[in-house]
Amino acid sequence: MLQAIDRGWRVVASGLGFATFGLGGVVLGGIGVPLLHLLVRDRARRRTFARKAIHLGFRVFVGWMRLFGVLRYEVIDQWRLERRGLLVLANHPTLIDVVFLISVIPNADCVVRSGLFHNPFIGAPARAADYLSNDSGAGLVEDCIESLRAGNNLVMFPEGTRTRPGQPMSLQRGAANIAVRGARDITPVRIHCDPLMLPKGRPWWQVPPRRPHFTIRVEEDIAIAPFLAEGEEARSARELTRVLHEYFETS
Repeated sequence: MLQAIDRGWRVVASGLGFATFGLGGVVLGGIGVPLLHLLVRDRARRRTFARKAIHLGFRVFVGWMRLFGVLRYEVIDQWRLERRGLLVLANHPTLIDVVFLISVIPNADCVVRSGLFHNPFIGAPARAADYLSNDSGAGLVEDCIESLRAGNNLVMFPEGTRTRPGQPMSLQRGAANIAVRGARDITPVRIHCDPLMLPKGRPWWQVPPRRPHFTIRVEEDIAIAPFLAEGEEARSARELTRVLHEYFETS
């Protein structure tokens, strides 16, 4: 009986949380972003303000979900994210992985699906934050490298989408290309959720039988130098992708 009540409450609280998330995005996009464009003429400063607003908004959302018993979470070795110019690569088991990561990385940049720039809830804030679009073609790798050189912490999911439960991971080569061509060490983050919440193919109202616990572990950097010694960039990226696949498969 108590378990059924707890599960029912988590459905209600999840709905309220996501409704609040959407409303916050509408307010930020409909009022905050236009005011930002009106008051701040410099694009770089607007980008900084927009990213801080998203960072704080995501922190509030995650805190709200924990306060109302939807989930628990812990971030291990978060201090590693206090540096600048990091290439942060993570596995992607749940819908809200990027929310967690941006909530703990104040100066985060990220690659998002192009369709999200037209999303009524988060499109305007994402455009104001100058997040990178995944439809930039061959120029995307260079844009990512330039972002890292500018001191941003670039958040990426090498899979490009959430892992389907029960299926093997399938990594794309884009993240490895950025690391190799930009000669940038990788800061890996392992995300584990038990029991699994919001995986690919499951609607938000199908909450797990008990409150999920997220463990977000920021690992030691993966040095890129041994892969650069391979010589050819394409071959180096393939080998790095293979290593990353093995690395995250053990998450």
